[in-house]
Amino acid sequence: MADETNRNVTEQPQDMGELLRIRRDKLKALQDEGRDPFTITKFDVTHHTQDIKDNFDALEGKPVSVAGRLMSKRGMGKVSFCDLQDKTGRIQLYARKDEMDADNYDRFKKYDIGDIVGVNGEVFRTQRGEMSVRAHDITLLSKSLRPLPEKFHGLTDKEIRYRQRYVDLIMNPESKRNFEIRSRFVAFLRRYLDSLGFMEVETPVLSPIAGGANARPFITHHNAQDIDMYMRIATELHLKRLIVGGMERVYEVGRIFRNEGMDTKHNPEFTTCELYQAYTNLDGMMDILEGILTGAAKEILGTYHIKWLGHDIDLTPSWQRVTMADAVKNVTGADFMACIGDADKGVELAKSVGVDMDGVPHTWGNALYETFDQKVEETLVQPTFITMYPVEVSPLAKRSPTQPELTERYEMFICGCEMGNAFSELNDPIDQYERFKAQAEKRANGDEEADMMDEDFVMALEYGMPPTGGLGFGIDRCSMMLCGTDSIRDVILFPTMKPLDSDKKVSKEVSAPAEAAQAAPVVEEKIDFSNVQIEPLFQDQVDFDTFSKSDFRAVKVKECEAVKKSKKLLKFVLDDGTGVDRVILSGIHDYYEPEELVGKTCIAITNLPPRAMMGIDSCGMLISAVHHENGEEKLHLLMVDPHIPAGAKLY
Repeated sequence: MADETNRNVTEQPQDMGELLRIRRDKLKALQDEGRDPFTITKFDVTHHTQDIKDNFDALEGKPVSVAGRLMSKRGMGKVSFCDLQDKTGRIQLYARKDEMDADNYDRFKKYDIGDIVGVNGEVFRTQRGEMSVRAHDITLLSKSLRPLPEKFHGLTDKEIRYRQRYVDLIMNPESKRNFEIRSRFVAFLRRYLDSLGFMEVETPVLSPIAGGANARPFITHHNAQDIDMYMRIATELHLKRLIVGGMERVYEVGRIFRNEGMDTKHNPEFTTCELYQAYTNLDGMMDILEGILTGAAKEILGTYHIKWLGHDIDLTPSWQRVTMADAVKNVTGADFMACIGDADKGVELAKSVGVDMDGVPHTWGNALYETFDQKVEETLVQPTFITMYPVEVSPLAKRSPTQPELTERYEMFICGCEMGNAFSELNDPIDQYERFKAQAEKRANGDEEADMMDEDFVMALEYGMPPTGGLGFGIDRCSMMLCGTDSIRDVILFPTMKPLDSDKKVSKEVSAPAEAAQAAPVVEEKIDFSNVQIEPLFQDQVDFDTFSKSDFRAVKVKECEAVKKSKKLLKFVLDDGTGVDRVILSGIHDYYEPEELVGKTCIAITNLPPRAMMGIDSCGMLISAVHHENGEEKLHLLMVDPHIPAGAKLY
């Protein structure tokens, strides 16, 4: 039998429908023989592949039973070699006709790459020195009816990898490694907190009030009670009720849902750990987060030194701790503490260092926070705790006893990414009520991310909550750092994806019998333009030289993400053919999610002067087509043939 892997490369690729039919024919033949693999319910596995390799000297010559997926087949007449893959890795199978039942060997020769088999044999080393299992009996346990991606290229398209994670895990060992690291991190986290006397608890996912964070919630409906409910945006308020109840040290590792945009660092559903400890403060929460991340890195990776987002990071304990005002002063020179509490001077100071204050309440605290957010955050590469946040942006944190404009709050940053958020928790019910009231007013004025009034939580505080430290951090982002990946979707097994368009459904539909596995005829879409209104064309003419000065270029979208605090802006990182990334902001988030634009080829004007938007310089303009339909504005980003190279000039 020829080398099946090599044959797949050298022959012309077969039509997918034909491949599906062949595999189904093989299954039917097995069923007709009374050998339906799908009727088998059990196979006794004695060893995994890595066990055999780790203990080869002790196991050599001993019988073993292994099971897994066939990843390659190499045949030489009466001898076959295969790679068997299980959860721990791969090992070579050696099958020889005169060492097996002849019928069993002949059936095995017909098995396909991707089939799942059980093997009884013995451990040995081939003449070339490769650790192997000499097969005496091979049982087909499950028939693969769809071929795996071709060996030499594998599954490389990231969108397909996220949509078909099951194939990604089969073909890409680094993906499996990411999720093993994530699992080990969560296990370490639980052990660490348990050792400190914390108790793990569970709180409601559905609630009549969405609180504990500034975020837009998902809304669902409870039929029996006929009430709308919110999927939780945080676990905070329920956990602090438990502190009131005397539980003193509690934590929850739980799923959170926020109805917001998606980018490389955000998914609508994600996992957090929130913990609360009575009788401690902000400093205690810094010690815990530092202990969790440094301990996890040392245990899982064996080092404090990692590489993430293009930076060499040192997680060695004793991380830097600096107030927000000092961090701003260090980077920009602006001394906000010199005008603390003075709104006019604070706003003027922020604008003097190039901060965009449009759409932001003009208070001293907001001016300080916006300056940090727009000018400082991205500079925090090494682990840094930023403390003493303005009260305006910290509705659940305790005020500083000495500086009431500030709160005892920190966020921890690595590579410009917020990795944890902690407070000395507010336990004054009167102050808490007033802050909820201010948030409710914001919500009434259209801020969908502002906190709701939670009168039951205020009532809980009225019974008395001890001084308490609280901390929340994202499991996904910590996993990204430990795995060294730049996208949250690489550490979420099944990330949220936009449904495929109707013209792509053939590629994702459930396999039908081979006789019906033919694509439906393409029906041309009928587009109704009868309700479209376009703006009148410009009557004023411009000379050709004026027009030709606008440099229209094809650009490739390398990255795209939502701009923080903006409901409309998307930030594009573009390849314009020069070798230097170009950043352009475009207000099209109402029409597109960032993930669906990555990899697209668009058209941009590239010689416009930089324009500051939300503190970010936008260097050019992406071209969109705009019209009105039934009184509603419609927009289509101009996307062109991907064969057009980046930098191609339009004439």
